[in-house]
Amino acid sequence: MTEPVEITPVRTGAELERFIRVPMRLMAKDPAWIAPLMFERREALSPKHNPFFEHAEVQFWLARRSGGDVGRISAQIDHLARTDPAAPAGYFGMIAAENDQEIFAALLHTAESWLRERGRAQILGPFNLSINEEVGLLIDGFETPPMFMMGHDARYAAIRIEEQGYAKAKDVFAYISDVPKFTPGVQARLNRPLPPGMVLRPVRMNRFDEEVRTLVGILNDAWANNWGFAPVTEAETKHLGESLKLILNPRLIWFLEIDDEAAGFGVLLPNLNDAISDLSGRLFPFGWAKLLWRLKVSGVRRGRVPLMGVKRRFARDRRGIFAPFLILDAIRREGVKAGITQAEYSWILEDNAPMRHILEDFGARIYKTYRIYGKALS
Repeated sequence: MTEPVEITPVRTGAELERFIRVPMRLMAKDPAWIAPLMFERREALSPKHNPFFEHAEVQFWLARRSGGDVGRISAQIDHLARTDPAAPAGYFGMIAAENDQEIFAALLHTAESWLRERGRAQILGPFNLSINEEVGLLIDGFETPPMFMMGHDARYAAIRIEEQGYAKAKDVFAYISDVPKFTPGVQARLNRPLPPGMVLRPVRMNRFDEEVRTLVGILNDAWANNWGFAPVTEAETKHLGESLKLILNPRLIWFLEIDDEAAGFGVLLPNLNDAISDLSGRLFPFGWAKLLWRLKVSGVRRGRVPLMGVKRRFARDRRGIFAPFLILDAIRREGVKAGITQAEYSWILEDNAPMRHILEDFGARIYKTYRIYGKALS
């Protein structure tokens, strides 16, 4: 007879350590899986270090059977997220479990009950932890490893979640391209001098805090009408920037100003996963040396564009309409100089037609699909 599944809340540092390690065991034989850095995961899931917890309620659970950890899940309520007042949403995330219907059922039921008790009428996910971080469950594109800050899930996970009454709420895509080539007409415009009133410049690291505020302002304005929007706080963006300073290249972060106002920006990050793929999540005793060598000497050849936006009012201006092309061209040009030969653009909502057209116009293609699931909590 199969032992019953026991769900226990994570309360201690030791339990959080076990929570982090669950997918590392489950995915160990998947050649595309890349173990995250343990110290980064500890900080990301810590109320002491991650500013997300300042405006969210979060709970983690472990699933146990026969004395061993067989799964995990989180539930969270983001008080800044835009949601339907008549049917407020809560979220699940961090889901990973053995290929067993009973385990998935127990985990999801626990998250649903926790959210229902707090007045949530629907559940969406997975979000790890918010819509501004790792989003969705991988349903297509299992053959290749994930880029930095993107998820990778077991092939069976989607079936197990759908068995519990979950259905598609929204798909998001990851696009990829080699060094992009714009159409001749677009490239001809890019080769001309910028129109009067437009300035394209890299980030000013000596004014980092000010630049963070500028980026947050553009991002929250540009994404305000997106499905599931939750504003990014200045504290969250600054925390992310500080944690990524090791890999930030000022020539790969660009702002576009129109009439002396910051109108748009784009960020290209070297793909840290290519540098840590064989470290098994550990930087000690020799991981730091390997990581620094790969980042600073041998180089990383792939990158990811995780953030990009143009303020909505400029999107209707003839200059603003061309802003994404200018920003992407600056990223492309400087990325080539930095040795980056392939880039991912993610994530992109399936109904974000303007951005999808821009990416497809210079040869990017969808190579991974992530699904956000939803369910009513009746």
